[in-house]
Amino acid sequence: MTCHHIMIRSARNLTLLFAAITALVSFSPRRTVIAATPSTQIKTQVIAHRGYWDTPGSAQNSLTSLHKADSIGVYGSECDVYLCPDGELVVHHDDRVTEGGDTLYIERTPSSILKRIKLSNGETIPTFDAYLDVFKSCQKTKLIIELKVSKNDKVQSGILAAKILAKVKEAGLEDRVEYITFNLDALHKLIELNPQAKTAYLSGNIAPAELKPQGCTGIDYDISTMKRNEVWFDEARQAGLEINVWTVNNPDDMRYLIEKGVNYITTDKPELLQSILKEYDK
Repeated sequence: MTCHHIMIRSARNLTLLFAAITALVSFSPRRTVIAATPSTQIKTQVIAHRGYWDTPGSAQNSLTSLHKADSIGVYGSECDVYLCPDGELVVHHDDRVTEGGDTLYIERTPSSILKRIKLSNGETIPTFDAYLDVFKSCQKTKLIIELKVSKNDKVQSGILAAKILAKVKEAGLEDRVEYITFNLDALHKLIELNPQAKTAYLSGNIAPAELKPQGCTGIDYDISTMKRNEVWFDEARQAGLEINVWTVNNPDDMRYLIEKGVNYITTDKPELLQSILKEYDK
């Protein structure tokens, strides 16, 4: 074989090798990045966090905050419900209050004492019964009830869930109420007792695809968690879960979530969010 022939064969071999490498690279597995695509089918709705309290004459979780949330036509007004040791349910966010220099823990204090404690607008801490009575007169908003359990107590969680569901049913409000909680035991009890109820998990430590088989209808995660896990927007939608994000008071974050196509945004600034949503109606 002449040098000329050897050079030709070498050139052909190099060409074939290059083609093989190119083909291998072209067909090698690639990591798929799922972009969160905003849904044109979804109109983001407003949920007032602890009612509409950041307005004159109102206070967090007060009866007035519920009235005011309804008056501006938000989708939902959120409230927090604890079980007292006497079996009464009260509406309050923190697990304790200070009265006369003493710290009173909600779950250890009789409702008869808690009902005398004043909120910042002069009202007293409402019972859940009183809250439901006021909600009956609301025409525009749903009630989003957070089940509050200060520690991992399966028995306490079960009793709380059962009592809340029973009172909502007794009041004839089942189709106007939704439920959220950080507590998985409470969530599972809600779903066990009322599989048709709308329920969402708050903790943000379970991926949507893993949460769906547990029976809830949505995720309700904080804004920081969702920004760290942007693939969860699409993952939740693919799992058939609704998406609520809390507590969003920054206009840029509101726009970010609207453009992500979330179902709900929970905020302390419901009228601000309503005004921003109008920008997207034009």
